[in-house]
Amino acid sequence: MVPHWRTECGSWGSMAATGVKKKQQRAAAGAGGRRRRKLPEAEEQTRQPTGSKLNEEISSDSDAESPTLGRKRKKDNEAEEEIEETAQEKKLRLAKLYLEQLQQQEEEKAEEEALEKDLVAGRLKEDVLEQKGKLQRLVAKDLQPPDTAAIRVLRGHQLPITCLVISPDDKCIFSAAKDCSIIKWDVASGKKLHVIPGGKKGTEDQHVGHTAHILCIAISSDGKYLATGDRNKLIMIWEAATCKHLYKFTGHRDAVSGLSFQKGTHLLYSASHDRSIKVWNVAENAYVETLFGHQDMITGLDSLSRECCVTSGGRDGTVRLWKIPEESQLVFYGHQGSIDCVQLINEEHMVSGADDGSVALWGLSKKKPLTTVRQAHSSYGTQGLEQPYWISAVAALLNSDVVATGSHSASVRLWKCGEGFRRLEPLFDVPLIGFVNSLKFSHAGDFLVAGLGQEHRLGRWWRIKEAKNSICVVPLKRAAASSAQVAEGS
Repeated sequence: MVPHWRTECGSWGSMAATGVKKKQQRAAAGAGGRRRRKLPEAEEQTRQPTGSKLNEEISSDSDAESPTLGRKRKKDNEAEEEIEETAQEKKLRLAKLYLEQLQQQEEEKAEEEALEKDLVAGRLKEDVLEQKGKLQRLVAKDLQPPDTAAIRVLRGHQLPITCLVISPDDKCIFSAAKDCSIIKWDVASGKKLHVIPGGKKGTEDQHVGHTAHILCIAISSDGKYLATGDRNKLIMIWEAATCKHLYKFTGHRDAVSGLSFQKGTHLLYSASHDRSIKVWNVAENAYVETLFGHQDMITGLDSLSRECCVTSGGRDGTVRLWKIPEESQLVFYGHQGSIDCVQLINEEHMVSGADDGSVALWGLSKKKPLTTVRQAHSSYGTQGLEQPYWISAVAALLNSDVVATGSHSASVRLWKCGEGFRRLEPLFDVPLIGFVNSLKFSHAGDFLVAGLGQEHRLGRWWRIKEAKNSICVVPLKRAAASSAQVAEGS
């Protein structure tokens, strides 16, 4: 029984000790809970006993503060700062930010307007110079000889190409030939977009199209109308987009050898071997008037935006400027042979070529050439009996200092017009075999198109058998990192 009693006493003793310990823990916990309240630093120090281990563990004045507690305190401070901003202060801050954004937008807008103003001023200056005929873009210095492998050849006509024209957007080429056909080509792919076949002689009443050699072609500056003229004295008007036949103009008494639309209008000028110039209103399908003056058949014609045109007069040895409103003409002399082609460079200058092998630059205010290059494509034949290569085609890159000439010398030659159009300097040759019957620069100056044939467009004096009746598209390379400069011509 005694051991049992001791055991129970031991249990009660343990329980009593445990109870005392729990009371002490609760008292300590209560004291700790009271210490967690935020108190002023001075009061907290007076109430904490010196040397208390518990105080050391919970004190906020310890030297080492945990990183987690530091970040939490920083966030609490930032939150307090945000809360401290009043509604009025927030409105003021947002207003300042909005004003800064407005100011930035206004500055950007001012920069854009200044740039646009400079561009408009430059464009207006160019327009004024163009109207005065004094605009000259200096691009010749940047041109480089093309790679012969890059020249594209378009085949489709059965007989020599006689004329061609490029659409205003430079996307299409219209060509015509002695086979009486017209072909519309896609520049990018080189494929035929449309073919208007030629008809046989005597089928004029049944066939929609030409039944005789087509000698000239023109397109309006808006790309709406296409005009073609043939040896049958007829002028055909087509819808350029669809190649649909619209009208037929009659009135010339001989072959129609030249056509040109006045830029920005639907007025059409036509020249003929009957030595006359006629004016037509294509949009109204109407004849306007006839002009006379040349003493021989007219071989070429060109016009720009002014109400006038220039013509080459074949063996009468003259180039003429026709002023339509004044019903007057200016006569220019210079070549010694038949003047077979003429082209305006701008409103005040032009280039012409003749069968004496010469190329001439003209100013419309002077009756003599500003400069003439004799035997521009050299000569052929035995010594002592040399003959110059005929100049069968000329072309000018509009409002620039670049012109091109063609012959049957197995090459097309590009030239640079010197300052004031008083010099003509050769740039380089493009090898092309055959009679170059037509030349045209693209409007952007990216490529040159040549119409080739085994025969001259106006006759069959001789044939170049190795030539192909084709169209050659010659890409024009320019020096890298260069831009065309504008000079004011004299």
